[in-house]
Amino acid sequence: MSHPRQPAPVCFFIALTTQDLFLGEQALTHLTSHLGPMFFSSEPFDFSSFTSYYEKEMGKDLKKRFYFFENLKSPDFLVDLKHLCYQIELSYTTESGKRSINLDPGYIELSKVVLSTFKDYAHRVYLGRSVFAEVTLIYRDKSFVPLPWTYPDYQAFIPVFNQARDVYKELRKRKGC
Repeated sequence: MSHPRQPAPVCFFIALTTQDLFLGEQALTHLTSHLGPMFFSSEPFDFSSFTSYYEKEMGKDLKKRFYFFENLKSPDFLVDLKHLCYQIELSYTTESGKRSINLDPGYIELSKVVLSTFKDYAHRVYLGRSVFAEVTLIYRDKSFVPLPWTYPDYQAFIPVFNQARDVYKELRKRKGC
């Protein structure tokens, strides 16, 4: 029989999408009191080459970057973090009510990468307070690997998530987790 136990703390990250990375990085400063300092980020990349999904709301030539944070927390913080990111996004809306930044929180643990969303779908699990989660990458044979629903940009940046996982593993050792 299994018994209830606390999960290991996880490493949270934010996927920032915007036309203006400087503005987006300003928005991220609101998160450091919750997530601690950033320990790693990907290079910015042309998100518009992966999808036009956000173009109508946010414009063309969108850039995206992944930011990984040092404070390890319980995975259930994902619900609060999704709502916090939503409030930050609202504070950066244009006069016409369109977002100028998109902040997508998720986390890394040793075996997987998990994303959060307000949108339900067959492969997503409801966490509470309108937040759903999906496992988007799993760790197998010394690397993260995609699943059938993994977004193309996450597939393309698996080396970044592998590198962040290595740092997360060291952070866990240092903190005795």
